[in-house]
Amino acid sequence: MSHEAHPADRQATFREVFAQPEYRAVFLASALSWFGDYLAKAAITAMVYRQTESVALSAAAFAISYLPWLLGGPLLSTIAERNPYRSVMVTCDLFRMVLIGVIAAFEMPVGVVLALLFATTLATPPSQAARSALLPVILGGDRLVVGLSVNLSTGQAAQVVGYITGAAIAATNPRLALAIDAVTYLGSALIIRLGVKNRPPAMTAAHRSHLLRETADGFRMVFHSPVLRAIAILVFAAMLFAIVPEGLAAAWAADLSDTEAGRGLSQGLIMAAAPAGYIIGGLVTARLLRPDVRRALIRPFAVLAPLSLVPALLNPPAIGIAAMAAVCGFAVAGMMPAANGLFVQALPHGFRARAFGVMQSGTQVMQGSAVLLTGLLADRFSIGAVVGLWSVAGVVLILIAATQWPSADRFNTAVAAASSAQPVPPPVPENRAVVRQNGVEQGDKFKITHALRRGRIRG
Repeated sequence: MSHEAHPADRQATFREVFAQPEYRAVFLASALSWFGDYLAKAAITAMVYRQTESVALSAAAFAISYLPWLLGGPLLSTIAERNPYRSVMVTCDLFRMVLIGVIAAFEMPVGVVLALLFATTLATPPSQAARSALLPVILGGDRLVVGLSVNLSTGQAAQVVGYITGAAIAATNPRLALAIDAVTYLGSALIIRLGVKNRPPAMTAAHRSHLLRETADGFRMVFHSPVLRAIAILVFAAMLFAIVPEGLAAAWAADLSDTEAGRGLSQGLIMAAAPAGYIIGGLVTARLLRPDVRRALIRPFAVLAPLSLVPALLNPPAIGIAAMAAVCGFAVAGMMPAANGLFVQALPHGFRARAFGVMQSGTQVMQGSAVLLTGLLADRFSIGAVVGLWSVAGVVLILIAATQWPSADRFNTAVAAASSAQPVPPPVPENRAVVRQNGVEQGDKFKITHALRRGRIRG
């Protein structure tokens, strides 16, 4: 690890996080590319609609960015493990710059635009996986959690600003917005190339097999470790509910108002509330709460996310729905950085990018499924009833998941094992019975392999 020691129980400050030059580079590059992504989404949606006057094709242009995560996110993320993180991020930025630049520069059929847009989004999983895996290398202890909080809040702010800016520019010249997006990718590539150290790949040549097997190893690492599995289940469960107000905002707003202006205002309030809650929650919890308090609040925040939406049963007005969405966003932002920090710290170096691909793909599936299912239910029942009862079920689900939460000692053991380990093959499914030999749990395949390599156990 390149970072200096930073005790996990000491609260980090924003000053300490931004004092790390590499983090400043990653943060600035990420903010640029996030802003460009959302600006381009708004512009491409408008451009496709202008060319075709088809709502379906316009929606497809917006939704196509989710496809790589759903179709092959973990597989694409494995690429980041095989290559230096800096090279992956720079290459992906330049690849996206070229393709977005082509869309901006040339008139072409909508089918070609959508194909190029899909090709552009294929670079997102490896790029984001490399960035996620790099952060625990450059930030230690609580600085990692604070850095994740800053990233979460900045990403939400970039979404709001990018959408507003993109929509404003697209009203007159969508191609200008796309050209700006291409420039942001170029800026991001330069910042990463100049500001981040070049490190060897996390996965050494000795541990390579083939892409599919390495991807499967990432799944096994996440779901065969009790600690990582508990975090994954809690995060996936929370994602089933946090996205619902935003996903149903347009239909909900239509139910609340009979006028075009009223519907637009209501939809804007509902859609902006969750990002606002994310921004406030991420910054407040990172700045005001000690690391041990943040970790202790992971489960209460996870329960609060769906609980805050239960009052939808009372059919509140738009301002009430916005307040609920903001509280839900605050709760998710309060739990996610601490949960993510534990997750990446409990992963051995060499599996972090692949595990990120597994988690991100799972998150996308949960969010898409939640919006789809609640949308289908809302076609038959009132939206307030659907959201309220869906959220009641969420409270029950997360309370059940919270009962399987590992103890603090188990988390500490997993983090210590991961931080001292060399990249090794992940656990292989076998008898779950735990056999003790020389004080080591053989049920934990990772620790057994590590102990064998260090000569602590004789095979």
